Amino acid sequence: MTSHGTLGVAVIGTGRMGADHVRRLTDVTSGARVAAVVDIDAERVKGIADGIEGCAAYTDPAQAMADPGVNAVLIASPGPAHEAALLAAFEADLPVLCEKPLTPDAASALRVLEAEQKLGHRRVQVGFMRRYDREYMKLKALLDSGELGRTLMVHNRHRNAEVPPGYTNQMLINDSVVHEMDITRWLLDQEITAVTVLRPRPSGNAPEGLDDPQLVIFETEGGVLVDVEINVRCRFGYQVQAEAVCENGTARMGDVHDILVNHAGRWGGTIAPDYVERFEDAYDREVQAWVDATRRGEVTGPSVWDGYAAAAVCEAGVRAQAEGRRVEVELIERPALYRA
Repeated sequence: MTSHGTLGVAVIGTGRMGADHVRRLTDVTSGARVAAVVDIDAERVKGIADGIEGCAAYTDPAQAMADPGVNAVLIASPGPAHEAALLAAFEADLPVLCEKPLTPDAASALRVLEAEQKLGHRRVQVGFMRRYDREYMKLKALLDSGELGRTLMVHNRHRNAEVPPGYTNQMLINDSVVHEMDITRWLLDQEITAVTVLRPRPSGNAPEGLDDPQLVIFETEGGVLVDVEINVRCRFGYQVQAEAVCENGTARMGDVHDILVNHAGRWGGTIAPDYVERFEDAYDREVQAWVDATRRGEVTGPSVWDGYAAAAVCEAGVRAQAEGRRVEVELIERPALYRA
């Protein structure tokens, strides 16, 4: 770090998410600065670096990590590129915030898990930003308090207004429902043991080849049943809701994120257009928490184990979707490094 303790961050990947993190680190986050940006598009990355004082542009992640001004890495490149960048960061022993997915499949995630264990200490926080959302944090605190008794079921709704062309059934699981997979494990502090996927008749809004919506059901090791309505072309906005059904009551979040207005015989609020706006505050808190922990010499938040577990559940979900049956999740025993 610099003499003022400022964390110099290399942002790898400058697409929509990476560019938003560059803005966040520059304009919102305290205690950090963008020291380098990395992208295969040399012209694009140079244009970004030219607008940030003291920022260098690279097309090779390893070269950026060797920059003396870089103390930490934020990976926001496409998922297939994550493993190589993570292993390079381990070689340099640099702390990492890695956007989800950790890697695209359980086998590569397991390789990253094994590589981090060889370091003997955690280096990675995985970017499951919902854990930093105010409503989810309140729900987690309430469930942990035991006030409502044991959790028996959780109902989730995950709705997108639109998805880009080429969005597939597998992406419903790997890109969308993966968030419910992680948040379920975090809220309940239980692993998911099996996945079932049910398909109603498809919406008329669904493009050819996409079965939308779908109902995904998780079973947990503690006997909780969790369902997820995934609906990626609902047309009216981006909406994430969850309701925990417990022994002595229920708790629901996600209905209101803004003021409710009564006017001209009607009442209501607004619905966010996409995930970037809906979870903007969560992303801000996530990155600030990572910066603060890194400056203290700590690693907190979702771990490589969480990234691996999510990948394993995704694989079970994709199989359940394709085969039309209940599929059990295959996990290795959790290593000691990730038991806390």
